[in-house]
Amino acid sequence: MSHVASPELLTTRLADVGGIPVHRAVPQRALRKVGAWCFLDHLGPSVQHGDKSMQVGPHPHIGLQTFTWMIEGEVLHRDSLGSEQVIRPGQINLMTSGRGIAHSEESLGSPRMHAAQLWIALPGDERTMAPRFQHYPDVPRCTQDGLEICVLAGEALGQVSPVQVHSPLVALDLHLKPDAPAAVTTTLALRADFEYAVLGLTGEVAVDGQAVAPDELLFLPAGRSTLALQCTPGTRLLLVGGAPMNEDVLVWWNFVGRTQEEIAQALADWQAGPEASDRFGARVASPLAPLQAPVLEGRLRAG
Repeated sequence: MSHVASPELLTTRLADVGGIPVHRAVPQRALRKVGAWCFLDHLGPSVQHGDKSMQVGPHPHIGLQTFTWMIEGEVLHRDSLGSEQVIRPGQINLMTSGRGIAHSEESLGSPRMHAAQLWIALPGDERTMAPRFQHYPDVPRCTQDGLEICVLAGEALGQVSPVQVHSPLVALDLHLKPDAPAAVTTTLALRADFEYAVLGLTGEVAVDGQAVAPDELLFLPAGRSTLALQCTPGTRLLLVGGAPMNEDVLVWWNFVGRTQEEIAQALADWQAGPEASDRFGARVASPLAPLQAPVLEGRLRAG
């Protein structure tokens, strides 16, 4: 199943991405996905220096869209389509893997790093579409009761994100500046047919009276039409939601599939390299070494 039975506050687990500690909110045992959002990492806020900067060598993806929202720092994206793009604060990189793509991610030396990285599971036959890369330098912004709100994906508050997705979903970044004169309370309209999750990034927020600390995630099943938020100065949170995805998916390493055999074939194609398989395109023009896949052992759990 893609959701728990009732609203639930969940902790994140600490992971490592290219040398940077991250808090992984999705997937976890209690929550495999939120709508089509099947992966959510919170990177930072952290200080980078020397060998403590994000350096992720070329690695493959299938069956998903990678969605990067940059809050602080700069990262260089390179992929097997030949794309080369720096993402800066307030921008989104969207990479649609479809049947297969490879990419690398390299910090460019900014002293601070703060970002959210998400995956969207592609539905049905669209998971084998041709790969593509899109960069969005601007996203719609508005304010409500003193909160600065960026509409990252989908539609909300009369704003429509230009980000091209393939499932009914939404993502918002909500921020109350540290120099705000006081805490604020606001109410957001929700779609009752969507399930939602709120991830605390910085500061303190209460969601319908439930306190959510940084790197805690509150899951809200479908059926709500409003959401009350109480935010203190300096609060930043991410709200993601979507129509429940009635397809079980397998998430293993950097792949999203439907069967164990599909995942195993993608692994074999990556290990064969571009000389033997053209599935993931040309070699990525990165100075970093390609990532080695883990061993695929046992039966994978769908969710």
